[in-house]
Amino acid sequence: MDPEASDDGLDGRNRRTLFRHSRIPVKALLPNMFTLLSLCAGLTAIRMAIEFKYEAALLLIIAAALIDGIDGRLARALKVQSRFGAELDSLADTVNFGVAPALILYIWGFGNLQAFGWVASMVFACCMGLRLARFNAAIDTEKPKWMSNYFTGIPAPAGAMTVLLPLYLNGTGLIRVTEYPALIAIYVLAIAFMLVSTIPTWSGKLLGERVSRDYVLPIFAGVALVLGLLWSYPYQTASVLTLCYLALVPFSYRRFRAKLSRDVGLGSAGAAPGYGDVGHSSTLSVPQGETKH
Repeated sequence: MDPEASDDGLDGRNRRTLFRHSRIPVKALLPNMFTLLSLCAGLTAIRMAIEFKYEAALLLIIAAALIDGIDGRLARALKVQSRFGAELDSLADTVNFGVAPALILYIWGFGNLQAFGWVASMVFACCMGLRLARFNAAIDTEKPKWMSNYFTGIPAPAGAMTVLLPLYLNGTGLIRVTEYPALIAIYVLAIAFMLVSTIPTWSGKLLGERVSRDYVLPIFAGVALVLGLLWSYPYQTASVLTLCYLALVPFSYRRFRAKLSRDVGLGSAGAAPGYGDVGHSSTLSVPQGETKH
């Protein structure tokens, strides 16, 4: 058999598997374009850190997180979910929320603590990849609907934002965090552990299914206020939001355990591994979380 003919046939089968039609609707490309845009933001954040422009790097990570929340929802709204989009999104998340924050912290905060600082940064990036892989492995897990209101551990965008807390605090000028590189490294390892832990954290997914008409305009105003504060006072605003999020974790855990105990008492199924895990919905049956497309 002609090798070239064999290669062409294989390529043809791959093309048919990836794109089932010879012409792809333009709307099917939009979610993946958003994913690539978020990847560009994450990569540019790394460049900004190399150039010691940490405020710009922070804003780009925030932009990547916001775009990450759009692509999957856009795919579902347009009904163009695909396995290709889901895999692309996972790869982008690994870079945006794992590699980029790890490198930003290593360049910014570890000073003479090069070896241990690099280990901490590397462990964080690896744990982010493991978290995303865990979601893909548990994609068909069945669970009670109320568990959709919880993530397993800290979700990827929140993990990226919380791990940068030392940078935020240092930027406020209230404390010279860079004078304590060992504490920074320990904090990074703690957040890495929370990424791969089974600690339930509140997602608010069910709360956001329906919004009262009376709250629509206040919500828009609140979002505009937060975005304005992030643009004008990035370090201070990010510090407050991150500390509030971390303070909610113990309450999320207690509420989850109370609901689980009640379900067990009623004879319901217990929590399965990967409940409410980070990830995005594709053509498969996917739990809640960051939406893939």
